[in-house]
Amino acid sequence: MIVKRLARWFDDRLGASGFARTALNKVFPDHWSFMLGEIAMYSFVILIITGVYLTFFFTPGTREVVYNGSYEPLQGVTMSEAYESVVRISFDVRAGLVMRQIHHWAALLFIAAIIAHLMRIFFTGAFRRPREINWMIGVSMFLLALGNGFTGYSLPDDQLSGTGLRIAYSVALSIPVVGTWITFLIWGGEFPGTEAITRFFVIHILIIPALLAILLTAHLVILVRQKHTQFAGPGRTDRNVVGAHLWPTFMAKTVGLFFLTFGVLAALGGLAQINPIWLWGPFEPAAVSSGSQPDWYLGWLEGSLRLLPHWEIRAFGFEIPNPFFSGVLLPSVTFGVIYAWPFLEARFTKDRAEHHVLDRPRDRPVRTAIGVAVLTFYVVLFAAGANDVLASRFDLSVNQVTWVLRGMVLVLPVVAALLAYRLCRELAALKPEPTMVTLERTASGGFVEAEVEVEAEASS
Repeated sequence: MIVKRLARWFDDRLGASGFARTALNKVFPDHWSFMLGEIAMYSFVILIITGVYLTFFFTPGTREVVYNGSYEPLQGVTMSEAYESVVRISFDVRAGLVMRQIHHWAALLFIAAIIAHLMRIFFTGAFRRPREINWMIGVSMFLLALGNGFTGYSLPDDQLSGTGLRIAYSVALSIPVVGTWITFLIWGGEFPGTEAITRFFVIHILIIPALLAILLTAHLVILVRQKHTQFAGPGRTDRNVVGAHLWPTFMAKTVGLFFLTFGVLAALGGLAQINPIWLWGPFEPAAVSSGSQPDWYLGWLEGSLRLLPHWEIRAFGFEIPNPFFSGVLLPSVTFGVIYAWPFLEARFTKDRAEHHVLDRPRDRPVRTAIGVAVLTFYVVLFAAGANDVLASRFDLSVNQVTWVLRGMVLVLPVVAALLAYRLCRELAALKPEPTMVTLERTASGGFVEAEVEVEAEASS
């Protein structure tokens, strides 16, 4: 009774029952690919939970201290406060190492799920009117996730992350006119500076998570406000949504997915070692370890820096050094095209109608071919980020591997696009009669599954 009266009191003042009733009756279609966005959201929640725990013990400072913790190989070694605090979290804080590793695995899964989610949206045409805004919000979240991954990866101040900071400093410095100002603003002086760790810490735990939370909220509000997309099938049109209500069916599934995601990440955090910074050692600006690799989501940037020839431009008293083209121009063009894609496709196809039923990739061969080509291009760049490791593994010279990858980055995207286009055309030419599965009663009183043909209009 008390709970009911309290709920009625709030409803009289806020009028929330109507909104809640509408929201709980929201229909969500059933398809495994729609879970990709949910996995990204739950990874973000897990990142927040584990990140708050780690924040209590991390010290974002570059002041030098002498390590006297329980990890004997580093005892007596001079290191930064940041590195010392991460080693202390790993060996002396209760549950510190497992929290660190869950946090790192969750960051990798978060970005992987966002990429897979964006790919699903792209190849099925879910970015078309009226969802252009949500597409741009999703791309912005992807950019922020990359930035937060890099800043978090840089906080331990170990030898590996310090090498990444050196590369980032060079890329920022290569920006014409403002590069010097940007590097001094972030690093507080010439590399290695004294302020990068502290400022990255603020960006990592406060600014980017706040922006991600705002964009995620806007993304979900727009999703609820608009009709949910669905794959073509019997009875599915642009005017309806076939699926399960938010309450209780969809809610039960999504809560189960959250705990499954948390369980998998907890298992990885406890059983699969990742980023053992005590093996890399504290950062020494004069040293660069061989085989240094960033986390996988930045491998394509690393690869582009390694593959691009040593081009530089000098004109009108300014110099544009080599890192600018790979580290600034390529990402800017990439994300500029991704942001503009819904409008570019609408302009070239003359299709500005609303769409709520998704495409099959085979039915849009040009879009699919372009998407496959772009993915192939960045996969080759990703492989190029490990050209020294590949050369060592296969006993080849780094120059040989680099030139082979340079050829592949130009040829393979074209070949992949042609194959994808041809495959889509071949698959689209196969038009089986649409069928649906029903239950038919047998003579003994049981039921068996049977496929029956449905009218073509029902599956459009």
